[in-house]
Amino acid sequence: MSAFEHITLETTRLHLRPLRGIDAPALLEMHADPVFTQYWSAAPWDSIEQAYSMIARDAAAMAADEYLRLGLENKKDRALIGTCTLFNLNQQCRRAEIGYGLDRQHWGQGYMNEALLALLTYGFGDMQLNRVEADIDPDNLGSARCLERLGFIREGLLRERWIVEGKVSDTALYGLLLSDWQKLQAQAMPAVSR
Repeated sequence: MSAFEHITLETTRLHLRPLRGIDAPALLEMHADPVFTQYWSAAPWDSIEQAYSMIARDAAAMAADEYLRLGLENKKDRALIGTCTLFNLNQQCRRAEIGYGLDRQHWGQGYMNEALLALLTYGFGDMQLNRVEADIDPDNLGSARCLERLGFIREGLLRERWIVEGKVSDTALYGLLLSDWQKLQAQAMPAVSR
């Protein structure tokens, strides 16, 4: 497998690519927004240094194939509008967790579905994953709908799993298997006439 630091993916409207130093202001704007971080497992950011730190951590981790985080660059204006990640990789079990965040001015426009379709195609294809898991706040209905559109199944609830800034929240666990993904992709393909 080649180092994640060189991975780029294309969709109709997005260029998915590793984060760069110039992305720091956009990352800070997203992560400082209390609405964006409402269901996040970390407090809102208050410093540009947090953005630069994430970019530096990503560069080192992706060079070592520890995890894959890609920025969502809007092809129309080349603006960074979000991120998506495959992390907690377990090579033996061919399993990973998926994470994602989108600048809220772009919510409800299908960008995350588009990005995650590309990321999952790469994960189940090139990375040969067998299972992808997601851990979301059960109150985050938008995220739940996004996962369910992609074929994820809600598999359980972990009570009081997160405490962020004194707020306790549960986790809804979702899973997507390679076999389910393959069935969904086969259904999405147009019928071939013979």
